Amino acid sequence: MGHRGLKPYHRGFVSRHTFAMKTAFIGLGGMGHGMAANLQAAGLLSAVYNRTHEKAEAFAREYGVKAVAEAGDIAAEAEAIVICVSADDDVLAMVDALLPGLNDQHIVIDCSTIASDTARESARRVAEKGAGFVDAPVSGGTEGAKNGTLSIMAGGDEAVFERARPVLDAMGKSITHMGEVGTGQATKAVNQILCAGINQAVCEGMRFAAALDLPLEKVVDVVGSGAAGNWFVNHRGKTMVKDIFDPGFKMKHHHKDLGICLHMAELNGGELPLSAQTRAEYEKLIEQGYGDEDISALYRARRDLFDH
Repeated sequence: MGHRGLKPYHRGFVSRHTFAMKTAFIGLGGMGHGMAANLQAAGLLSAVYNRTHEKAEAFAREYGVKAVAEAGDIAAEAEAIVICVSADDDVLAMVDALLPGLNDQHIVIDCSTIASDTARESARRVAEKGAGFVDAPVSGGTEGAKNGTLSIMAGGDEAVFERARPVLDAMGKSITHMGEVGTGQATKAVNQILCAGINQAVCEGMRFAAALDLPLEKVVDVVGSGAAGNWFVNHRGKTMVKDIFDPGFKMKHHHKDLGICLHMAELNGGELPLSAQTRAEYEKLIEQGYGDEDISALYRARRDLFDH
């Protein structure tokens, strides 16, 4: 089946690969655990690896799959290998560990958020073993990972993407092929820039609402259903005004992602002032010990707006 342009792929498509693509998963963190669980529910998951092996063993016991002790051994357990780890260096380390076991039957699908040039380097290394590579960063938070409703933006050769698509479909609600390797990560960078601006606007707006003594939950409902409505105000507005900042999307991870965005902007001769401002504010909050909280904890930095 051909795939032209930026066509979204929605759940419900049945492929001849769906039942054949044995899949392994690397990285069982806040996002990865839910994504791997959905692969198991789809009958695709065969094995998992996590740097903290106890976490992999616990997952394996719960879901009836194999826990692999060394990342390099996981290629023997599956055709598709999904990676979901924290940073560029972590992805490259996992790719290097996999290389000895890869062949032309394998596809490496990286769902981490990294720079486009790192994705292209990962693809180059994998291609030397004859394997395919798809960069497939995700958006939708831990809720989307758990519920299988992630938005996935993918880059890679079209034929490789088509083979990987049933695996992606098990984890997401909308899967879009953006183009060659690296375009998935470039699209995710756009997403993270927008998240920074939306976070800034929602935190400022809700502090303003609080200063006016408005009923804050009603404010969230009203603005969330109008022109100012967005995922962030609808999912984080009512918790942030109660100073509840359970992740979500950890601030330290968005701080890292915005660093990637600034790096990519510099490579392209530009700058991102709002992203730079948000990252600097995150840095202060991280220094205060809030890095593991949801990014809505930026609301903490808006406490002084109406104290004068």
